[in-house]
Amino acid sequence: MSAVLDPVAPAAAAAAPAAAAAPMSPNRRAWARFRRNRLGHLSLWVMAALLAVATLAELVSNERPIVARIDGHWYAPIFANPSEKALGGDFGTPTDWKDPFITALLARPGNWALATINPHSANSIDYFNPALDPAPPSARNWLGTDSKGRDMLARLLYGFRVSIWFALALTVAGTAIGIALGALQGFFGGRTDLVLQRLIEIWGAVPELYLLIIFASIFEPSLLLLLVLLALWGWMGLADYVRAEFLRNRSLEFVKAARALGLGSGQIIWRHVLPNSMTPVITFLPFRMSGAILALTSLDFLGLGVPPSVPSLGELLKIGKDNLDAWWVIVPTFAVLVATMLLLTFIGDALRDAFDTRKS
Repeated sequence: MSAVLDPVAPAAAAAAPAAAAAPMSPNRRAWARFRRNRLGHLSLWVMAALLAVATLAELVSNERPIVARIDGHWYAPIFANPSEKALGGDFGTPTDWKDPFITALLARPGNWALATINPHSANSIDYFNPALDPAPPSARNWLGTDSKGRDMLARLLYGFRVSIWFALALTVAGTAIGIALGALQGFFGGRTDLVLQRLIEIWGAVPELYLLIIFASIFEPSLLLLLVLLALWGWMGLADYVRAEFLRNRSLEFVKAARALGLGSGQIIWRHVLPNSMTPVITFLPFRMSGAILALTSLDFLGLGVPPSVPSLGELLKIGKDNLDAWWVIVPTFAVLVATMLLLTFIGDALRDAFDTRKS
């Protein structure tokens, strides 16, 4: 007589199954993949911090103090600079806070002024600096001065702000035009696609640099003029990618289902096709910003960009070329450009990997 042994259930089988994780939306999965790219994620935060500091440049680098107390009166020169006569001087012009008279006035008991971290503005000139311009780095000017006696740190900070905000505006304008025309070509196809494609080829053959030279000789250079002219050509590369995405997505089942439900072309484009065609648009944004910064810098270097009163990285490169012995002009400018391009490239690579559906 043989004994029948009951099988012993393993502990793993007796345990309750783990609860399944809730499914993540495509955007959350893309953000999770982006955060896993530590270099790109860190670059995004560094770029955001630099953009915030540059945007608030007047509170970081300014020749006028933030607040001052003189002879019992309070002043906020950073917002409203009083005249020298209001402080007991002889002139009715705005106060020069580096003037020896003002320096002696602040040295009196009870008088003081809270200066910014760098007490120089982008266009301010320290006429009381004994060093010859361009002056090397010193305690008075941490990165030295350019050939006109302007503080290099202030010029770099304000020039970076001009470059990055110009790049953002040009990227937004070019992206909007590229999406609109690419969507029209890809969604409707046929004759619409054919006509627009021929017009794009003709427009792309127009020499952009020659037109910039002509307009620079006719009109006064300005950021708005450059933004308009560069935006007229900055959309063509993106329009091709959007067109290809729309051509692919318009034949998918969800578009046919939307048509069967009676939705119009505008609703289908806005609600269904466009959100599923944004991957190349988002991944190319940092690279388009890099191209915009390099375009503005190149035009400023050639003298076709912003007016001289506007701080510019391209102008600093030109000054550095004309003063090769003043290494403190060209080296920091080149370093700012390289660092900006690297940060944007790292962000672009991380976005490309995040929106790659082949990656888990």
